Amino acid sequence: MFRRNKSNESEATEPVVDPNLPADQQPKGKPTPSRKEAEAARKAALAGAADPKAARNSSREARAQEREASRAALMSGDLKRLPPRDAGPVKAYVRDFIDSRLSVGELFIPVALAVLLLGFLKVDWVQLLLIYIWIFMLLGVVLDGLWIWYKLKRDIAAKFPNEDASGSTFYGIMRALQLRRFRLPPPRVGLGGKPAKRRRR
Repeated sequence: MFRRNKSNESEATEPVVDPNLPADQQPKGKPTPSRKEAEAARKAALAGAADPKAARNSSREARAQEREASRAALMSGDLKRLPPRDAGPVKAYVRDFIDSRLSVGELFIPVALAVLLLGFLKVDWVQLLLIYIWIFMLLGVVLDGLWIWYKLKRDIAAKFPNEDASGSTFYGIMRALQLRRFRLPPPRVGLGGKPAKRRRR
């Protein structure tokens, strides 16, 4: 009699599978969560979904602050806070070497503007002169770039044998093509290696 009651209780608690219903409509065998439990689960899911957004915002703000700090270091020439592209003793030496001499490359933009403006003059001898000026200018930039590459390659190997100098010669050539006033970090030395005057901003 007791054995029969136990079997009846187990049959009552176990879900009855209806072969005519699909699998997703079969009884689940567990109580339906209450409204409070469902609300708590929903709030927990929303809180979890908000965390990645907050993390992204925090990461974005950190990157913005890092860029601003790097920009401020570039403008001021603070060697301790420069970005990796400009940091290190090798890059500092390259900058000083380029800034201590007059490069043909820094004359490229003014000469190019002059050639462009004078090109509007429809005078034959002026047009011919501009062609020669342009050819000599391009040739001078190429030869000066090769000299910078050779000199930096030799000097860096002698002065910094244990430092990573990858990309330093290209770094110097690109700096030599810039107008002195717009070089970043600002030049520490002037022509001839003399200390440069502080730039007013």
